Amino acid sequence: MNTTPKPFWNPWLAGVALGVTLLATFVLTGHGLGATGFTTRLSAWLGLQVAPQAIGANAYLGPMARPDILDGWITWQVLGVFAGALLSAFMAGRLRVQLDGARRVGTGKRIATALVGGMLAGFGARVAAGCTSGLGLSGAATLSIAAFVFLGAFFVTGLVVSRVVKGV
Repeated sequence: MNTTPKPFWNPWLAGVALGVTLLATFVLTGHGLGATGFTTRLSAWLGLQVAPQAIGANAYLGPMARPDILDGWITWQVLGVFAGALLSAFMAGRLRVQLDGARRVGTGKRIATALVGGMLAGFGARVAAGCTSGLGLSGAATLSIAAFVFLGAFFVTGLVVSRVVKGV
C-alpha cells in the first residue's frame, strides 16, 4: 500500500471551490457558512437537559434552545464539515493524530495554549456575532463593513500574538 500522501490542492482552485460552496449555501439555504452558532445551540441544548427552567429564562440561550439538536441547518453543516474533512483526509492519505509544536513547546503547554486560544477565539466570535467563516467569509461575500473590520483585526491580532508567543 502506498503511504505517500497526496499533494494539497492548488490554493487558487481551493479558493474557487470555497466560493462556489459559499454561493451554493446562500442559494440553497438562505444562510452563509458559519460554525460558532452551532456551539451556542449545543450549549443551549445541553442546558435544556440539565436545567430547562434556567435555560428558558436566559435571555441569550433561551431563544436558541430547541428540544432536538438535529433540527437546525447549522448542526447539519458542522456535521458535514467534520465528515467531509475526515473523509478527504483519509482519501488523501493524511489521516493521523498529531500534536503540532509539541516538541518545541512541550506537550502540556501546547495543549493548554491551544485550549486557551480556542476558548478566546470562541468568545471573540460570539462577541463579534460570527466566526471567521460566518463573519469573515459570509459577511465579506455580502460586503458587510463589520466583516472587513473583523478580518483586519483578526489578522493583525494573529500576527501580533504570533510574534509575542514565538518571541520573534
